[in-house]
Amino acid sequence: MSDTEANRLSARAARYARVGANVGGVAARIAGSRLLGLDAGTGNAASLARALGGLKGPIMKVAQLLSTIPEALPPEYAEELQKLQSEAPPMGAAFVKRRMIAELGQDWAARYGAFDLHPAAAASLGQVHRATDLAGVPLAVKLQYPEMKSAVEADLSQLELLFSLHRRMNPAIDTREIVKEIGARIREELDYRREAQHAALYGAMLAAVDEVRVPKVREDLSTGRLLTMDWLEGEKLLSFKTATQEARNRIGVAMFKAWWYPFSQYGVIHGDPHLGNYTVYREAGEAQGINLLDYGCIRIFPCSFVGGVVDLYEGLKQGDAARVVHAYETWGFKGLRKDVIEVLNIWARFIYGPLLDDRVRTIANGVAPGQYGRREAFAVHQALKEKGPVLVPREFVFMDRAAIGLGGVFLHLNAELNFHDLFNHAIADFSLERVAGRQAKALAGQGLAVPA
Repeated sequence: MSDTEANRLSARAARYARVGANVGGVAARIAGSRLLGLDAGTGNAASLARALGGLKGPIMKVAQLLSTIPEALPPEYAEELQKLQSEAPPMGAAFVKRRMIAELGQDWAARYGAFDLHPAAAASLGQVHRATDLAGVPLAVKLQYPEMKSAVEADLSQLELLFSLHRRMNPAIDTREIVKEIGARIREELDYRREAQHAALYGAMLAAVDEVRVPKVREDLSTGRLLTMDWLEGEKLLSFKTATQEARNRIGVAMFKAWWYPFSQYGVIHGDPHLGNYTVYREAGEAQGINLLDYGCIRIFPCSFVGGVVDLYEGLKQGDAARVVHAYETWGFKGLRKDVIEVLNIWARFIYGPLLDDRVRTIANGVAPGQYGRREAFAVHQALKEKGPVLVPREFVFMDRAAIGLGGVFLHLNAELNFHDLFNHAIADFSLERVAGRQAKALAGQGLAVPA
């Protein structure tokens, strides 16, 4: 059976025309400003945000994603793009019915006990509907918008054009590997079968972590563009900003474990720290932990990368410069001079700071969640303008992004935790051999390949 929504030339062409007109105008303005010797960074950033503001779908997701990767953009661009809202207009009821027929056949409705045609949530690549199975068990049904493969390819190509211009004119950081990594993860997000494998992987990895709940996938009600999972009841994380300190701390510990345990034990991270990907569950009326809801943006690392994270931590802790350099080289940084290493250490000390500080504390003081890491990123950009450019390895991208997103969650909660103790518990008895063994077994159990 042919796939009528594959990466079609006609759909790509239409998308190119729409996106290209908006992005191309901004590219021309940026080029003109630089050729005339004008410093129009903030104005150009605002123009780019306006140009993308009317374009829903993948390019909005990519733009927002870029805004949360500190090393990807100058601060003025990141700040403007972070304001964008990636939600697309939801599909209407009649359209949803057609999409469901395309995925499950004419009798799709008979396979559910109930199905709400109005979405519970709508995002950039698809929307989620509430449903029940034939036994009345609540379900979450994630349905992808049509023509997403074509839209993704068109949007990524247009954004690469813009960033190739940016690299030539503001070469503090070489973004080529960043763009490749973003493209790979966005393409993976379109494959709901792979997301189902990711969800099952997380269910296995976090089986012993009581504070984190993972929904089970209903494979008989899922396809490459339709994902049906158990509905996990919970409340929005931000609704707990005024909860007791004890409750906020419990949520913070659950968030820490949901992120660091899979990484330290299996070399896997959840790369999308969006607040909508978590809800909080209660027991006996008290907040006890989190529901982890979305598994589209998962990054599986070579085990050596996990070793680099531990080496950098130990190198900074012990003042071992050689171990710090070894960590950067393990991650894929090349040709590092001493002065460039000192600049990279600005960022490393910021990220690792709470993990090196053996006391109960907040993740940062006097910083708004949306500004977490911005000052340090600006300092790194300014320094690299003189010493760079630095080619950021692609494996580094989502690790960095997730760490910043996690820090923002801790700031929203104003959690007071001993991050040093939590981290050291996560890496206790660390060895590459044990991580490699656990990773290989876990990935094989879900039909996923071990990364090269």
